[in-house]
Amino acid sequence: MVGIVLVSHSLELARGLADLASQVAGDGVKVEPAGGGPGGSLGTSGDSVREAIARADSGEGVVVLADLGSSILTVRHLLQGKANGHVRLVDAPFVEGAVAAAVMSSAGQSLEDVAKAAEDARGASKF
Repeated sequence: MVGIVLVSHSLELARGLADLASQVAGDGVKVEPAGGGPGGSLGTSGDSVREAIARADSGEGVVVLADLGSSILTVRHLLQGKANGHVRLVDAPFVEGAVAAAVMSSAGQSLEDVAKAAEDARGASKF
């Protein structure tokens, strides 16, 4: 299954969303949080993102969702020059995109379909 990495400035936020997405998707999907700085401060660590990608990767690809500015820049920097299509940063809403990606991954969908589901969640109407 396609793995999912959730990158946030807050490790607690990333962990909470990973817990939600994992419960919706079930046991087979690897949803890994990455976030926070040293000592629990706000921030984004390239090392924690790299480690989360490695943990999430089961060979079918990894979709990465990031919350804000510098977390996106951190992921882009890590993926720069490594554009093999195996790890994809998606332009998706953090919560809705994570849940949509987790559901599609649990259904055994391809990296492309999981990434598209996350991005398509942007259009989900709440009213």
